[in-house]
Amino acid sequence: MEISLLTDVGQKRTNNQDYVNRYTNRAGIDLIVLADGMGGHRAGHIASEMAATDLGVSWVDTQIHTLNDVREWFAVVLEQENQKIHELGQTEEYRGMGTTLEAVVIIDHQMIYAHIGDSRIGLVRDGEYSQLTNDHSLVGALVRAGQLTEEEAQHHPQKNFITQSIGQQNPVEADIALKTLELGDYILVNSDGLTNMVSNEDIRDIILSDVSLNSKAESLVRFANNAGGTDNITVALIHITEEARQ
Repeated sequence: MEISLLTDVGQKRTNNQDYVNRYTNRAGIDLIVLADGMGGHRAGHIASEMAATDLGVSWVDTQIHTLNDVREWFAVVLEQENQKIHELGQTEEYRGMGTTLEAVVIIDHQMIYAHIGDSRIGLVRDGEYSQLTNDHSLVGALVRAGQLTEEEAQHHPQKNFITQSIGQQNPVEADIALKTLELGDYILVNSDGLTNMVSNEDIRDIILSDVSLNSKAESLVRFANNAGGTDNITVALIHITEEARQ
């Protein structure tokens, strides 16, 4: 398994409220966390980094090595973090802070992931890109209900209205799911700063290009910046390679 992580402030923002990192626990299992913060110039940056880092600190201290244990761990730590960030968001300095969150663990060619918000997890397999997550957003719900097309959603005035986030008052309702992986698969975890700027077709073509994994990640970010880079851009790109089978 190869992993490449990259984050970029973009062309329009003065600070980066995205955060991505990789953490390895005592059983040698990796956790990849990507978060896109919200809530003001400072609060969003704090929320995303805090959520990812808190999960990471908790993860590295575990011996978790089964999918069931990961699922149970997700359920506990995500709500703990939701409450922590919500409480901090009641203070004047961090008013309204929150963050999206994507968390990915791969064990023996099985991926388990937790999804909250409108960052995304996608799969490139057999030359095609498919989105594994559904955006927790107002326009995402309207698209799924058949009331908006994907193209209309891109330009909807309320497209940034998120219906689930870490830091909300109510208990967070993460989507937790499993996916069986195959040799050669690419997993793309990204903030909306990528997918708002770059089409799924271009994402697929970049990921399938004959360059290194780091170069693929750099190209994804560069395409988003060339298209306007209106938001921070963050990607975690995972390639399921031959070595992972040993």
